[in-house]
Amino acid sequence: MKIALEEALIAFHKDEVPIGAAITYENIVIARAHNLTETLSDITAHAEMLVINLASDYLGKKYIQECTLYVTMEPCIMCAGALFFSQIGRVVCGTLNYKRGFLYTGIKLHPKTKFLSGIMKNQCKNLLQEFFFFKRKRIYKFK
Repeated sequence: MKIALEEALIAFHKDEVPIGAAITYENIVIARAHNLTETLSDITAHAEMLVINLASDYLGKKYIQECTLYVTMEPCIMCAGALFFSQIGRVVCGTLNYKRGFLYTGIKLHPKTKFLSGIMKNQCKNLLQEFFFFKRKRIYKFK
């Protein structure tokens, strides 16, 4: 999760929503990324989507059942769909997403995927809160 948090911090400094992700295979990090939706002008450039692609390329296959995704915030429904179809073995997230997370929309991960949340929860949550605090402050400053 520390690597995912490092990626989220990179996103924060790029003025991207600070979500980071990393995928491991046999306890080795094979992919890491952060949100790039603003940088790439691509709504699908979420950290999870990027690391799924990187891990699949690294392993040379589309199903990554033996991998673990570490992500700083609960995936959205788009990312959960990609995780479902990749058949990832395990998802570990920092903080839950009570507005747009897959758990609160009823979307499910693959039946064999294990899910765990709350790892480094405070660090993940605080970074997101700080980002949106500064975003709102900048918006209201110019009104």
